[in-house]
Amino acid sequence: MIDSRSAPYGVFLLRVALGAMWISHALLKYVVFSIPGFAGYLGSLGLPEGLAWPIFLAELTGGVLILLGVYARHVALLLIPVMAAAMSVHIPNGWLFSVTGGGWEYPAFLIVASFALWLIGDGAFALRSRPLFFVGRPSVA
Repeated sequence: MIDSRSAPYGVFLLRVALGAMWISHALLKYVVFSIPGFAGYLGSLGLPEGLAWPIFLAELTGGVLILLGVYARHVALLLIPVMAAAMSVHIPNGWLFSVTGGGWEYPAFLIVASFALWLIGDGAFALRSRPLFFVGRPSVA
């Protein structure tokens, strides 16, 4: 049973934590690895180095929008392919993200949390909300 009085605040906490994680994931590329360093990493994987800035900007902008609650559920859904691609690179390294080269536990968690936010909505204090794409109206909590 979902407590309709407190659920919007629980979703708010999920949204803030998820937005902060997307932002930190983006800033890791900028502050620690640098965009040229990240581009070189992409190149070493056989991917276009020109994807470095778009990936960084998608994660950073998406994280800020999720954090603020600006169409957060849909932004979270749109970010899933970005993290699915990242996860595919880390799968051969094993489960734990602390292993050499990083495992796939962290990307998997971001995917699941992003999908969960898409399913449950924007939560309390969202600046702009929308119901699910093409699916009725949001429920009143």
